[in-house]
Amino acid sequence: MTSLVKRTAIERVRHTVSLVPRGKIASYGQVADLAGLPGRARYVGYCLRNTPASERLPWHRIVRSDGKLAFPPQSDSAHTQQTLLHAEGIRVQNNRVSISEFGWQPDLGALLHEIPY
Repeated sequence: MTSLVKRTAIERVRHTVSLVPRGKIASYGQVADLAGLPGRARYVGYCLRNTPASERLPWHRIVRSDGKLAFPPQSDSAHTQQTLLHAEGIRVQNNRVSISEFGWQPDLGALLHEIPY
């Protein structure tokens, strides 16, 4: 499916999340912007919460705009996300990831050909 094909908002969010490469993170707001849904960061969270596990989306690479994980620090979900991020070489300290170090900056090719509009 090319980016020229019309997709639903949920499909655009899920596709954008699937493009975040191993070892990189993106914020909910960044995903919303890239999916053509500016200002809809909470909607990205909604989409991720409601994605079937069978889709195997790299949800763990999505964090808040300040680099914090969206889950309470001692929760099972935070532990799972930290474990998955560590496995990709991403350091999590105090329930936070350094966006300047690990943030995803898609290149022009991705913006033109892979990111859905």
